Amino acid sequence: MSATATKRAKSATKLQPLGDRLVARREQSEQTTAGGIFLPDAAREKPSRGVVISVGEGRLLKDGSRSPLQVKPGDKILFTTYGPDEIKLGDDELLLMREEDVLAVIG
Repeated sequence: MSATATKRAKSATKLQPLGDRLVARREQSEQTTAGGIFLPDAAREKPSRGVVISVGEGRLLKDGSRSPLQVKPGDKILFTTYGPDEIKLGDDELLLMREEDVLAVIG
């Protein structure tokens, strides 16, 4: 494992979501168009795809039990554009969202 990957793994473990929330890392956006034109950071669209880093214990039900999340760490997901909260933890930019903001798991 590279030093950057190790650093990311260590900082991501410091953020443990609660309840039905999860932490994800957004995929990198495309730097060039299909025609080969370079896109500056301001012109890039933020992708709505990412990888789950950690998950909470699940939604608390009326009877006091917990309903586990359907996603797990390592799953590639597609999520709503406006659902997640962006969090900067050290050099990492992570997303905190509810499970209901996840639209699909990409196989």
